[in-house]
Amino acid sequence: MTGAAVLVVVGLAVFFNVPAYVDGQMNRVLQPGPYTAGERGDVLHKTLFVADLHDDALLWNRDLLQRYTRGHSDLPRQLEGHMGLQVFATVTKTPKGMNYDSNSGDTDSITMLVMAQRWPVATWNSLLERALYQAQKLQRTAADSQGRMVFVQSRQDMEAFVQAWTQDPTRMAAVLATEGLHPLEGKLENVDRLYDAGFRITGLTHFFDNEVGGSAHGVKKGGLTPFGREVVTRLESKGMLIDLAHASKPVIEDVLAMATRPVLVSHTGVAGTCPGPRNLTDDHLRRIAATGGVVGIGYWDGAVCTPDMPSIVKAIRYAVDKVGVAHVALGSDFNGATQTPFDVTGLPQLTNALLQAGFSEADVRAIMGGNVQRLLLQNLPSAMPV
Repeated sequence: MTGAAVLVVVGLAVFFNVPAYVDGQMNRVLQPGPYTAGERGDVLHKTLFVADLHDDALLWNRDLLQRYTRGHSDLPRQLEGHMGLQVFATVTKTPKGMNYDSNSGDTDSITMLVMAQRWPVATWNSLLERALYQAQKLQRTAADSQGRMVFVQSRQDMEAFVQAWTQDPTRMAAVLATEGLHPLEGKLENVDRLYDAGFRITGLTHFFDNEVGGSAHGVKKGGLTPFGREVVTRLESKGMLIDLAHASKPVIEDVLAMATRPVLVSHTGVAGTCPGPRNLTDDHLRRIAATGGVVGIGYWDGAVCTPDMPSIVKAIRYAVDKVGVAHVALGSDFNGATQTPFDVTGLPQLTNALLQAGFSEADVRAIMGGNVQRLLLQNLPSAMPV
């Protein structure tokens, strides 16, 4: 082998191994396990249906059926953490130099990651194909899980899962969501393609303004576009839940003005405990709750300022005090290039911390997953008759 050929081989080896290194560096756990929660928290946690509204694990080249020492979650760890349901989001584009304040959509950091992870060629230049590939990845994982992961698309799926989980909780439901609707690529008919692929929750924007509307981190930060209004109407007609995480304040206003179904925020903080461009004001908390929706409180610095248990509990307490316990949930943002105080196996600590903060067992049951279970049982679309 010539020297040039050796350099090519070495270069490719480095290129294809970089994603695992990046994954490990970007998705850190600040206080690695094993975790102890205390007897009261442990006992209650083992009885809970735990649900989380946002995990970006599909972006990374991991077999979710295997246990890893990097990142925040995989199915073995989720089952250890007594997860009953996880919403998995598909990340398809992020700007280079991404920040919380102002990003254009002119650049993309995901393309090189997609290539280095050897995703299909069709995904290299199509955001829609990236979303569809991740949907297929989740469905294959569920199919190969021997019933430990169940892909949920309808109310009937959810009802059957909850009934089975009640008898044997060593299983987890998986629901598919988008991290922004730029994968529509400006075409309304692609809402139908996402629906057919199993997507049931749709974030409208991510870190940049898109064809649907403005991002809290975009350049213009505008409201819904005319196309965006068509998209919202189509989403509601299909029974897909709208997620306002990362949305600009004008987009939040526009969606709340036209929504006829519950609206959720999958992963966020509250401005009352941690000011920030994407964290919800008291008014938006109240109006989202008024739709019957829920707000998922995150664990990372952008959501709670200090990524630790007291700050997470403080944000949850604040939201509950403003809108009631029925509208507050968990929105970890695990594996979303975030640093969190614990991985998914540390959730019993959160249960215990909520108890210590004075929440009743019924309140903890609702926050830790009961509210999400109710929302999906009531609002997922009905299965089509065979």
